[in-house]
Amino acid sequence: MPLPTRRPSVPVRIGHVTVGGPAPIVVQSMTNTDTADVAATVAQVRDLALAGSELVRVTVNEKEAAAAVPRIREALDRAGVDVPLVGDFHFNGHRLLKDEPACAAALAKLRINPGNVGRGSKRDPQFAEMIEIACRHEKPVRIGVNWGSLDQDLLTRLMDENSRRAAPWDAMDVVREATVVSALESAARAEQLGMPHERIVLSAKVSGVQDLIAIYTSLAARCDYPLHLGLTEAGMGSKGIVASSAAIGVLLQQGIGDTIRVSLTPEPGGDRTREVLVAQELLQTMGLRAFTPMVIACPGCGRTTSTYFQELAQRIQSHLRTRMPEWRRAHVGVEEMTVAVMGCVVNGPGESKHANLGISLPGTGERPVAPVYEDGEKTVTLKGERIAEEFQELVEAYVARHYARRETAP
Repeated sequence: MPLPTRRPSVPVRIGHVTVGGPAPIVVQSMTNTDTADVAATVAQVRDLALAGSELVRVTVNEKEAAAAVPRIREALDRAGVDVPLVGDFHFNGHRLLKDEPACAAALAKLRINPGNVGRGSKRDPQFAEMIEIACRHEKPVRIGVNWGSLDQDLLTRLMDENSRRAAPWDAMDVVREATVVSALESAARAEQLGMPHERIVLSAKVSGVQDLIAIYTSLAARCDYPLHLGLTEAGMGSKGIVASSAAIGVLLQQGIGDTIRVSLTPEPGGDRTREVLVAQELLQTMGLRAFTPMVIACPGCGRTTSTYFQELAQRIQSHLRTRMPEWRRAHVGVEEMTVAVMGCVVNGPGESKHANLGISLPGTGERPVAPVYEDGEKTVTLKGERIAEEFQELVEAYVARHYARRETAP
């Protein structure tokens, strides 16, 4: 089945990253540190960037946070971490950007929530002030609507209009429409204020899967701005992963979406980089991008009472991710590689032959040997206590033989 055709959108340059147009779908994330804590924020941004986040958003909620942003940027530059930073502003962004102009200069993009930029008569002038500052510093903006902070004046207006319809919409349909209209009207106002069309990204985040699909489908049909996808408040663990993957996956399959974030709530002590890995795996399993070699492993059954193949699969996957930064610098195309770690003779040889490199471990009662296949051909049979180590050596040798070395680092 061919890959989905991406919806046409205007490319927006964010630092050295392009979102929209023909550019690959971009993975982004957000810190959860206190931005005023420079050391902690720099460390987390670095970790997210090393995990593969191509944009990182930071909270700018108070004067101390705004003042810290230039120092964070400088520290990242000294460490050789060139990931663009996006500032997340709510309520007081107009004042923070005016009082701390170096903050605006250090950021690659400003995220503005039109529902939180000001109430009543304050809304338009405060929105205008933020747009004018972005224009002055030649920074793109993401106009990010969230139905948890939807512009109540707009919602009231649309509810009143709906009540006058001959066949009124369902209330939830009005909320969906208000979310879309908020993004489009705010973008139009930004352009009236001087923001170039090619510096605007839109998002319209909600927490319901079907709501997100409906809203972005409507938004995509009514504009050519690049769209940032994400299910807000997705939740923790498997629930958050499943909900985000279901919503974002359906939209990506329709060709909708230019950049994504999987908004996972970390478990206590959990690693923030998990959301980056999930986003990468979503794009890679859909065939839309490749980030790291993929491990194919069977789920196990009564034929695989030994846990050895599970341990080996985990070990190989960890090895691939650990080695990938170096491989990416040294070799061309290694992220496209597939490695199969199978647990018995039923599907083991077949799956191993389909992978670039595969190993079929013995199941319960089978001979204690593990045939290895390279590009469909059996090359060696491993046995003994060092199967894991020897297979890792074969992976390293395969990469060295099959993927051209880069002349210069990417």
